[in-house]
Amino acid sequence: MRAAVLHEIGQDKLEVLDDVEAVGFGPGKVRVRVRATGLCHSDLSAMAGVLPQPGPFVPGHEGAGEIVEVGDGVSTLKPGDRVVVCWLPACGACPACKRGQTQLCLAGFMNAGTPNFKRPAGDVFGFAGTGTFAEEVVVDAGCAVPIPDDVPFDIGALIGCGVTTGLGAALNTADVEAGSSVAVIGCGGVGISAIQGARLKGAAEIVAVDPVASRRESALRFGATRAVSPDELADAKQQVTAGEGFDYVFEVVGKSATARTAYETTRRGGTLVVVGAGAMDDFLQLNMFELFFDEKRILPSMYGGGDVLRSYERTITLWRAGRIDLAGLITHRVPLADINEALDQMRTGTALRTCIEI
Repeated sequence: MRAAVLHEIGQDKLEVLDDVEAVGFGPGKVRVRVRATGLCHSDLSAMAGVLPQPGPFVPGHEGAGEIVEVGDGVSTLKPGDRVVVCWLPACGACPACKRGQTQLCLAGFMNAGTPNFKRPAGDVFGFAGTGTFAEEVVVDAGCAVPIPDDVPFDIGALIGCGVTTGLGAALNTADVEAGSSVAVIGCGGVGISAIQGARLKGAAEIVAVDPVASRRESALRFGATRAVSPDELADAKQQVTAGEGFDYVFEVVGKSATARTAYETTRRGGTLVVVGAGAMDDFLQLNMFELFFDEKRILPSMYGGGDVLRSYERTITLWRAGRIDLAGLITHRVPLADINEALDQMRTGTALRTCIEI
């Protein structure tokens, strides 16, 4: 079958090969025919070595498709079922799951160390234990979440990561208060989803911050009340909050520099939500006095900060009701053969989300 493979960490191009085989099928597993997958910035970060991932590997973790085959012991799925690929499934038995913090379950991360594919040249891993830049993938049954037949594959793919992450940051992690002021730094697919979440919660002012003009324009269509470049943020803070700072600031870039800016843009007693996934050697510096004196809440948000399955259901309900726009997030479409075009669209910021049709 065909799959897009990164041969070595640090390379910036993928090679689409037709000698890749999805492996590991057996009890408790399912084989998924991938129909659509989104390109998330985390894929680029893994390719660059910012996020830990053994190689060679097939990127992609934001996908949807249909069940081809189920292994022994799988009773909740059957061939033909439409599913979203969940890269962070909950085991239901670990301490985090028992506390109700299923987004902190480590079972999914354990999958990342087992090869999902093989080629004549050897084993190939799947990013985050999945690897959706392939025609088929074998995953644990818990990684394949059924969705209704009226949810298109491209919409399902978005729900698999970016939309769940951004919406959840506003709805679950921050629990944005109606009438509040919000700034979102980084307005790709995840940032735009955070903007939609803040709008749903009734935020009075939502300032979108991004260096790319087309993304700023998109943010206004999705609910931002104003959109500025990073060098205009200080003026926006003054105009919107009289210099006090925003009630909520979402950092959706994953860099210490933007996190520091986000901290400084948050009012005293306000909330900084860290959504971007950054590098282990990129340190955010805060002095102990400001940490105490400002009393700002710093809330990391992992995969939307809530129960993933419930978040999927909520997103589909909101989408059906017309309360959120998911189709509008897909600004570009490419076939798997042109995957490197999608990478360029992400790197230059010309795309909110590119859908790779497989």
